[in-house]
Amino acid sequence: MFSPSSTKAAWWLATFFSVFVTGEMPIQAELEPEFLQALENHTVTQGRDVHFTCVVNHLSNYRVAWIKSDSKAILAIHTNMVALNPRLSVTYNNHNTWKLHVSNVQANDSGTYMCQVNTDPMKSQMGHLSVVIPPDIVDSVTEGSSAQEGGSIRLTCTATGVPPPTVLWRREHNRPIVFRHDGGRERKVVDSHKGETLELAHVQRTDMGAYYCIASNGIPPTISRRYHVEVHFIPQVKVTNQLVGAPLGSDVELQCFIEASPKAMNSWYREDALLSDKLTENPKLRVSETIMNEYSLWINLTIKSLAPADYGTYVCASVNALGKMESQVSLHRLELSMNGFGAEEPMVSGAAWQRARNAPSHRARPAASHAHQYFLTQHLPPQLYALLLTVLRYIHSF
Repeated sequence: MFSPSSTKAAWWLATFFSVFVTGEMPIQAELEPEFLQALENHTVTQGRDVHFTCVVNHLSNYRVAWIKSDSKAILAIHTNMVALNPRLSVTYNNHNTWKLHVSNVQANDSGTYMCQVNTDPMKSQMGHLSVVIPPDIVDSVTEGSSAQEGGSIRLTCTATGVPPPTVLWRREHNRPIVFRHDGGRERKVVDSHKGETLELAHVQRTDMGAYYCIASNGIPPTISRRYHVEVHFIPQVKVTNQLVGAPLGSDVELQCFIEASPKAMNSWYREDALLSDKLTENPKLRVSETIMNEYSLWINLTIKSLAPADYGTYVCASVNALGKMESQVSLHRLELSMNGFGAEEPMVSGAAWQRARNAPSHRARPAASHAHQYFLTQHLPPQLYALLLTVLRYIHSF
């Protein structure tokens, strides 16, 4: 094999001898245009810029043209643009390199591009442009759906992109997605669900919350949309203790747990009076709310420094668009008598019982004759103590 430099030296030597012998310059055969490298393929994200590079040697008087092969459209001849597309341009380095530039690439730019030299027969080479598009969710509805408990909910999330994206459903905080049979029995519990549609049958209040539609196709960024599911039901109200006892001068807290959806109006009543309205004028009363989740909360009533007029029946109430529910608490005066079992002893709340047990130690303990009752109040739980008092009173009556 001879190197290009040795070949060139041999040609010059042959030319010299020809001129020396004949006195005339030899006629050099015209070299045909040739491509020095293949036209590349590109995969590019929509909105980016890209270019094809075509390198041709020995072009002579021939011209380079750019053609979109699939549409047969001539884009440019030499550096003159034919296509009326401002995003297309051609550059030339005045030697042997032509470049076709495509800026802000769009989906319809995908296809095969040809670099062509107008020889006879025509010479050409081709490169392919693939435009990929990140996922997008085209569904304009972002608010989710609602149904009454036991009903059905259908969420739809339509995603586009190139290649076509995969759609996955997940719940907020990685809570499980529950699918149920007729009758409400659990059929399947999953962490995620694949598909553009999520159907929830026989929904329960535990199905409430945020659901995310997540679309991905390997082209960043992954996109998601939030859907909020609401399950409606009549309020449910439950007090911790229906019978509470507390001594005079003590503080007592009445506890009430409420579940409701849609949002409910919650309050405490006593003797047909709304206690919440009296909060600003009565420092003894305080209503506090502790939200547990979207549909449940604690609403507790604290009464400070109990007076005789504070005893009675209290009502925890909740009302929403579907109905109203109430639950009652009977607040009794607690008499911690140390002289016998004759006094009536109502059921006491755990808090009041604990305060009674934690009375200041400087108080004198009861006489030895009543040591048995002191032992009972110090060591027995309130429910068992009340039951024992009832039995002892029954025996004492004979």
